Amino acid sequence: MRKIVLFMLVISALILAACGGGDKPTPTPEAAAAAPQAAADVPAGDPAKGQQIYNQACIACHGPTAEGVTGLGKNLKTSEFISQKNDGELFDFIKVGRDAGDPLNTTGVAMPPKGGNPAMSEQEIADIVAYLRSIHQ
Repeated sequence: MRKIVLFMLVISALILAACGGGDKPTPTPEAAAAAPQAAADVPAGDPAKGQQIYNQACIACHGPTAEGVTGLGKNLKTSEFISQKNDGELFDFIKVGRDAGDPLNTTGVAMPPKGGNPAMSEQEIADIVAYLRSIHQ
């Protein structure tokens, strides 16, 4: 029984680490100076590529079906947040993430910039936006 509990704690710690733990992301000067993107400024995304990128960067917190992981990431399929944002706003949100201490953060878990992948390109972010739009209900 103790081994199972220990195993579950280790798995939980790994999941939290993948989602940014609780570390406060340090905004880059580039991100701080960037004006919000207009939807027209976001590159056209490919939902199929976006799903592949989602499966690498977002799945740990938002789950394999994008329906969320309790205590980590929100359901993206039925998210009011997503429906209220245009593509540019959603693009910017993914690009800079959200600190755990942000008053609008309802999970208490940080969403790291670019899903924790600093090498993620703007095209890849646009692909994720296209994927999220394709599955959003």
